Amino acid sequence: MYIPDALVHESWIPFLDSQREKLDELGDHIEGAISNGAVCFPDRELILRAFEMSIKDVRVLILGQDPYPTPGHAIGYSFATHTDVRPIPASLRNIIKEVSNDVGPLTTLDLSLKSWRAQGVLLLNRVLTVESGMVGSHRKLGWEGFTESAIEFLIKSNSHVVAMLWGKDAESLKHLFDPSRVIITAHPSPLSANRGFFGSKTFSKCNELLRQMDLQPVDWR
Repeated sequence: MYIPDALVHESWIPFLDSQREKLDELGDHIEGAISNGAVCFPDRELILRAFEMSIKDVRVLILGQDPYPTPGHAIGYSFATHTDVRPIPASLRNIIKEVSNDVGPLTTLDLSLKSWRAQGVLLLNRVLTVESGMVGSHRKLGWEGFTESAIEFLIKSNSHVVAMLWGKDAESLKHLFDPSRVIITAHPSPLSANRGFFGSKTFSKCNELLRQMDLQPVDWR
C-alpha cells in the first residue's frame, strides 16, 4: 500500500525520501492487515498528516503513543480529533482538564487542536497507525524507527524545539533532546493520567522554557 505524502510540507521531503523503503514496508504491513479483515486508522491519506507543518515553524513537539482506535476519532495528529466528536476521547478530555487546572479555563473548545498547531505545536505519535479497537496493535511494525528518525531530522534543522513527552513510548526518546528542553509526564489516558499527568503543569512549564529562549509562549487556552 502506498502511503500518500500530499499533505507533507516540502521541508520534510528530504527526510521522507530517505525513508521510502521503510514506508513501503509499513504500507505493505497495513495492506496485509486490511486484506485479513482489519480496519485501520487514520485514513490512508492522513497517516503522515502531522508533517504538514514546516520544520522551521515547530516550537513545541507533543509526542504521544498511537492513534485513537475508535472509528471516526483519529485525524492524523496525536490526541486531536474532529470538532464534533462526542463523547470526547478520554485522553483529550484529560488534556483539557490539565490545561484548565494549569493555565486557566479554555476560552474555546477545539478538539482538533488547530489553534495549537497554528502556534507551532507539532502533534506526533510514536506509531502512526492502529487497528480498530486495538490500542498498540501496530507497535513494532517499524513506525518507532520512522518517527525516531523524523525527530532526529527535526532537531538537526530546528534546535530550539521544546519536547513534551507524554507516556513511556514517548519518554523512550528523551535521549535525543537537550535535557533542558524536555518535559516528561505520564500519558493522559485514563490508565495513567493520575500517575503523573494530572498536576504536572506541563503546559506552564513549556511556556516558561519558551520564554527562557525568548520565544513566544503558547496560548493553550
